[in-house]
Amino acid sequence: MTFTVALTGGVASGKSAAATLFAALGANVIDADVVARELVEPGRPALQEIVTAFGTRILDVAGALDRRALRERVFADATARHRLEGILHPRIRDALRRRASAPCGTYAMIVVPLLAENAEQYAWVDRVLVVDVPREVQLARLLARDAVSPATADAMLAAQASREQRLAIADDVIENDRSLADLGDAVGALHARYLAMSETASVD
Repeated sequence: MTFTVALTGGVASGKSAAATLFAALGANVIDADVVARELVEPGRPALQEIVTAFGTRILDVAGALDRRALRERVFADATARHRLEGILHPRIRDALRRRASAPCGTYAMIVVPLLAENAEQYAWVDRVLVVDVPREVQLARLLARDAVSPATADAMLAAQASREQRLAIADDVIENDRSLADLGDAVGALHARYLAMSETASVD
């Protein structure tokens, strides 16, 4: 199987920015959020299960998933959130593992926001990279990025694993509370390291 790195971090930590930089350097980046969006396209079985669970109010006028309406529903209700995760997460994990196993000439990087909450399901990855920022930075970025209420932002942070839980599963950490240039430097150094590791793994 291809050498695989799992990239994770709290909401608004900069996972997507880091993943974009890794992809630009040649890593085969596979994003769980992109997979999730594919799974809930109109006509897909997962969307029908979600509608059965939560009703048609989580659809927009075109019959597509209204992600904001669903997000506000599940982050206000832990039972609803767990129900949604039960529908999506097994499908997402299967797709990630299948895509990561394909030969790519470099290494695979799966981007998994809720890795710490489901670490036992990802025991097959070779390395875990955590993009880390203080909670106050997360909150400020989230409010600016998503235009959600402070209460919703707090609920989104509370619904995820703690910073300490994420760091406990990390093999590598990027501190992303500085500039984009600093992030680029950190990504470049780790990319070189992962290339060397993937080459060693292929020989073994």
